[in-house]
Amino acid sequence: MNGHKNMVNVAGSKGYAEKAQRFAADYESVTFEKVHNPVRGFYPGAPAKVLDIGAGTGRDAAAMAALGYQVDAVEPTAAMREQGDLHHTNTTINWIADSLPELALVRATGKQYDLILLTAVWMHLLEQERLPAMQHCAGLLARNGIMSMSLRHGPVPAERHMFDIPDEETIALAHTCGLQLLYQKSYKNDTLGRNDISWSYAVFRK
Repeated sequence: MNGHKNMVNVAGSKGYAEKAQRFAADYESVTFEKVHNPVRGFYPGAPAKVLDIGAGTGRDAAAMAALGYQVDAVEPTAAMREQGDLHHTNTTINWIADSLPELALVRATGKQYDLILLTAVWMHLLEQERLPAMQHCAGLLARNGIMSMSLRHGPVPAERHMFDIPDEETIALAHTCGLQLLYQKSYKNDTLGRNDISWSYAVFRK
């Protein structure tokens, strides 16, 4: 399950393997605290079970593991998982080579999570993938579990498989899957300083 050679062919991961080092440098230049502080107050305390979907280099997974959380990190791109191990040598990250919308490996474990993180990942899903993805995420949440999402808005680079998805659509899908909206807010500031990119946060409870 943790093997770095496992390749998962996912359209949304297009461009990541080729530029893994560059993306890793970008991700690791921003702290877990800076990205999650707007919504940290909604997260359950350690040692809650956390599923970090689209974990990238494991920045958030490593930070949460260090805080005492039990973290599983889902990342389909082997090159990103390898970068994660290079950047987080002091933390053992439980990598799972899996992806949205199916999350087949994760679901096969039968585990349920107190917190699911979808940080800068939802924008990679095609319209027809979003409902099954939301259903599977909802199914992986424990009772009263929290799902925290950051949603990207702005122009999409030509070489990337990415979409600007309205918050309203995502919130409606979550509601359909039995998730209650606790918080939603838009932020103009992009953590990497891109003027044309903005983000919003949405937090739900099962």
